[in-house]
Amino acid sequence: MDAASVNLLREVLASTGWLERTRELGLALRATRSPGGLLVVGTPEDEPWHVTAHLADEARLSGLAQLSPTLVRWAPPPGAPPHLRVGMDRLRSAGRGETLFVVAEERAPVPLLERVDDARRTGATILAVDGGDPELESLAHDAIAVPPEGGVLSFDAAQHLVSSAAGEVRRRAGLRERLALLADRITGPRVSD
Repeated sequence: MDAASVNLLREVLASTGWLERTRELGLALRATRSPGGLLVVGTPEDEPWHVTAHLADEARLSGLAQLSPTLVRWAPPPGAPPHLRVGMDRLRSAGRGETLFVVAEERAPVPLLERVDDARRTGATILAVDGGDPELESLAHDAIAVPPEGGVLSFDAAQHLVSSAAGEVRRRAGLRERLALLADRITGPRVSD
């Protein structure tokens, strides 16, 4: 999904609350302290390649090195390049300052839930985009449950919005801009003739 498509999606979802939720989760991903400390994992049947690639792009484009993700795989092939050879054992060493980002449209299998629980106990921050998995959500510090088909937002679109929000670099608004925003909230937006 290109930037124009993401912007169109944001316009469509502006009044739904989804933008705020995806932005909160995206900003939470930035709390990771070091490059490679953002661990992205999915289920054995569905590795989150797509969102990992988007996070890598966002890290590069925004200059936020802490967004450089590490794809954690269930069964990496031995001859794979080093960045594609990171296995589930990596979660054992996850700790403070690192983030485990679980992307699972289907229910998380018990072995994944156990690894997530272990990472949480050792101090890693757990974030998730899931299809409505109460067990995974109970382990996560923050999670977005994307309802199955028929909802306003698709699972793929949620991943795009979260990764895009993670890489947003906003300048801090000056005093005048903040006062203008406050005035708009109090009085309502100005309507031009």
